[in-house]
Amino acid sequence: MTSKTDFNFFHSLRVRWAEVDLQRIVFNGNYLLYFDVAFTEYWRATGLPMPITQQKQGCELFVRKAELEYFGSAGFDDMLDIGVRCSKLGRSSVTFQLAVFRENELLVAGTLVYVYANAAEKKSVEVPDDWRAVLAP
Repeated sequence: MTSKTDFNFFHSLRVRWAEVDLQRIVFNGNYLLYFDVAFTEYWRATGLPMPITQQKQGCELFVRKAELEYFGSAGFDDMLDIGVRCSKLGRSSVTFQLAVFRENELLVAGTLVYVYANAAEKKSVEVPDDWRAVLAP
């Protein structure tokens, strides 16, 4: 089971009213949005090129796979911590583990797999060595 100690990067956010469904819990699809926000902040913290810079350079990260597993539910006004870590570096792919916690309670765990690709050709290319040095699990 995933715990907070598995991560060294966290992004915190508070659940907003608009993210809660008729069951008074966070709508399941919003957790993917939470992952995206936390991943963006993780990426910013690495100092690696942000998406606009990647685009200008001609190669970008594309989502290949997203998996989520639900263990609990957050509600309106809950304060959440989303952990992010790189768990695997392939030739052209990078796998990240993410998890949503309310205090120390694991609510959602997931995996995001990105492929680094030539943006014009939509063909994978090798992850740059300087990225590897920063992302290495």
